[in-house]
Amino acid sequence: MRRQRGKDTYFRRWILNNKTVISLMILIIVLIVIALLTQMSYLFTPIASFISLFAFPVLFAGVFFYLLNPLVVRLSREGIDRRYSIWGIFIVLILLIVWGISTLVPILREQFQSFINNIPYYNQQVQHFVENLPFDLGNADIIQEIEQFMSGFDLSSLTERINSVVQTTFGGIGSVIGSITQFVTGLLTMPVLLYYLLLESEKIPRNILYVVPNKYRPHVSRMMFRANFQVSQYIRGQIIVALVVGIMFGIGYSIIGLDYAISLAIIAAFCNVIPYIGSFIAVIPAIFIAAVSSPFMLVKVMIVMAIEQFIEGRFVSPQILGNNLQIHPVTILVILLAAGKLFGVSGVILGVPGYAVIKVIVGELYQSFRQYSDLYDDEAEIKLPGPFPFEEPVVEDEE
Repeated sequence: MRRQRGKDTYFRRWILNNKTVISLMILIIVLIVIALLTQMSYLFTPIASFISLFAFPVLFAGVFFYLLNPLVVRLSREGIDRRYSIWGIFIVLILLIVWGISTLVPILREQFQSFINNIPYYNQQVQHFVENLPFDLGNADIIQEIEQFMSGFDLSSLTERINSVVQTTFGGIGSVIGSITQFVTGLLTMPVLLYYLLLESEKIPRNILYVVPNKYRPHVSRMMFRANFQVSQYIRGQIIVALVVGIMFGIGYSIIGLDYAISLAIIAAFCNVIPYIGSFIAVIPAIFIAAVSSPFMLVKVMIVMAIEQFIEGRFVSPQILGNNLQIHPVTILVILLAAGKLFGVSGVILGVPGYAVIKVIVGELYQSFRQYSDLYDDEAEIKLPGPFPFEEPVVEDEE
């Protein structure tokens, strides 16, 4: 009996109560489950089709919800009925969209046509720049490839390339019609989803907590609040900053007389939705247009960019974004690269808020595990073997 009890004690001590062994076993189980799921991927095809059908309206409804919900809440506190406030906001939003389309579309169409007409000039400028470089590229084929690319970049070839891309992407007229139908359906479904999200935003958390056991409601409630706060702050902050950046670039480019000022400002606004990387991507078209125009124009564009970066970095971003996400910039860059590689443009846009939500959930689960587990002692002092980064302590010789 003693030997059996000793074996049980040994097994418990070194297997069941060993955190490393348990962690490895959990990791092995998770990997086995993932391997089994990859072998049954065909079972998830209907789910993927369902998600792709509703991803567009749900995504944009969520973005507009975080933008408009604070205004709806404020109007409701002023005594205005929630339905009337939502309908009023919808009417104002529709009028703004119609005004923006009627104002910007003719300008964008004119600037795009002007850019197409000036492609031969840009081609000549690029070839002249390459030929007058003060150093040898070492390979004449590079110059020939650039010349061939620029010489073939006319309107007719552009149209042929667009047609080939459309045919390759959609695989025929039927797929194009299906994609357009799906887009129109999502565009019509999105306002309906947005209306009910704004109308019943206060009921959704209560309905979710209703099905959660009483013991876990505080943790789930805190998890929902923190995740909602981080996502809402991120979405509102990034969109407002992007709008402000677009307005500043539009004013600055128009003052210095840069070609396609409005189009470049809109590109900058869309690119600035992506943190850090978007700011660098946004200035590339403006630098190219300025470089082929004149050196003096390039200097003026650089001055506009410096002023915009100063105003954005010192006043706009700290006041609007602050440090709500509490994510290190290096972590954000890694997330953008990984999400862009895995999911493309949507991953770049949604990677950071998705990581913020996962971080909140994992942090809350870890705190719950610390609370209900006897493996941690909050009062225990953490002692390091030496000064950071764990250098060997210097021992003085005793006299």
